[in-house]
Amino acid sequence: MTPRHAPLRYPAEEPPAAGAAVELAEGVLWLRLPLPMALDHVNVYALDDGDGWTVVDTGLDSRKGRDIWQAALAGPLAGRPVRRVLATHHHPDHIGLAGWFQAEHGAELVTTRTAWLFARMLTLDRQERPTAEMLAFWRDSGMAPEELARRARERPFNFADVVAPLPLGFRRIAEGDRIEIGGRRWRVRIGNGHAPEHATLWSEDDGLVIGGDQFLATISPNIGVYATEPEADPLAEWLESCTRLQTHARDDQLVLPGHRLPFAGLPLRLRQLIDNHHGALERLLEHLRTARTAAECFGALFRREIGAAEYGLALVEARAHVNHLHRLGRVERRRREDGALLWQARRPG
Repeated sequence: MTPRHAPLRYPAEEPPAAGAAVELAEGVLWLRLPLPMALDHVNVYALDDGDGWTVVDTGLDSRKGRDIWQAALAGPLAGRPVRRVLATHHHPDHIGLAGWFQAEHGAELVTTRTAWLFARMLTLDRQERPTAEMLAFWRDSGMAPEELARRARERPFNFADVVAPLPLGFRRIAEGDRIEIGGRRWRVRIGNGHAPEHATLWSEDDGLVIGGDQFLATISPNIGVYATEPEADPLAEWLESCTRLQTHARDDQLVLPGHRLPFAGLPLRLRQLIDNHHGALERLLEHLRTARTAAECFGALFRREIGAAEYGLALVEARAHVNHLHRLGRVERRRREDGALLWQARRPG
């Protein structure tokens, strides 16, 4: 029998304005930075260490982002320095200004080894046109020829466009570590799937959980496959992480997520995240009774229209789902004459 869990609850329903903060618990401030996309914000947190602050995640590196932080430092952070930056994972909206805090404010960067290596590697990788590997990956995934031709002519997204250079040196956190922040002792637990070696922190002194993008209340984190590792199966890693972290989740914990509102009800939310992907996989299997490319699976997976702004994230998530089914032996694949991979459900027996 599936256990019953308390519904999701939102203790603070109004997000902070730019440069302002909401106190969620003693010495824990919630701030927001803008993002230039449909998901138009990232949550960041400042934890009071007495003589300074530990900042959890940072937002993108932009003039606007730096100005908002300067206003916050002069306002709710009361002029005290940021001594540490803890990055939950390597994505630009979470680590974008970490290098600025290191170089301009003398802060120490705390993160997982994989997050630091990915972020530093990607800031050094500047491309004026898509690489041959990127083009091949898009072709494999069934990107429409006109879209592929357009992207081939354009400068691709470069990590360094929105992430400040990362100086050498960081402090590593890993599964099972304990770290003291804001007068609390935190246990580090690692998730995967959305980002490799994503850090979550669980307070041993009260019911706070720093979730990053591993725990979001009303949206599912993107689970994507990219040209860097086209045969990857991040969905298996995601499902394993959610199942493993369920054993530590309680209804009374307050989760500090990377996006949307802080919430309580983590056991139910983890169950929903697992069930949502299993449901998507079953819909996808039915859809793949006819051979299709990854790009032809959007309707079955997302059950809504995918616009141009969402196309890239939808494509990498579709690839993650067909890769997972292929790894399980439930679909087979072959190459079409134009180079695209076709995926089809295996016949029973």
